[in-house]
Amino acid sequence: MSRVQLALNVDDLDTSIAFYSKLFATEPAKVRPGYANFAVAEPPLKLVLIENPGHGGSVNHLGVEVADTEVVDAEQARLAEAGFASIDERETTCCYAKQDKFWVEGAPNGERWEIYTVLADSATAGGPAEGSDCSCGNATDDPELTTASAGCC
Repeated sequence: MSRVQLALNVDDLDTSIAFYSKLFATEPAKVRPGYANFAVAEPPLKLVLIENPGHGGSVNHLGVEVADTEVVDAEQARLAEAGFASIDERETTCCYAKQDKFWVEGAPNGERWEIYTVLADSATAGGPAEGSDCSCGNATDDPELTTASAGCC
């Protein structure tokens, strides 16, 4: 299983959940304070909504969800061979999930791409990993760590 992830900043989580539930004819797979995600079967998409009032309609980050850590490792090696740098995050808790992932560095327009696998669900949102600006939208009470451009899911 592999699917593209699109993480959007939204002004109002409840309104956005209602809209995307109708648009993709599916209910969210996970809803937490300030956060929701959809596992859309057709087209294969992981849609993540991060409540970030005043920044609605903007892209938070992009990603590719893969089946397991072996695929994460293979993709990281493939991209390293192609000259891409990455920021490694293993067994990190972010967006209510424990994950193995890496962030691709140097996208030409500053967009943020992650390649990740979900290891387990988490009761907590998590927060920034060492060396990362990942804040999962509203995952922290510290306003200095919550930015429209940071994200992880």
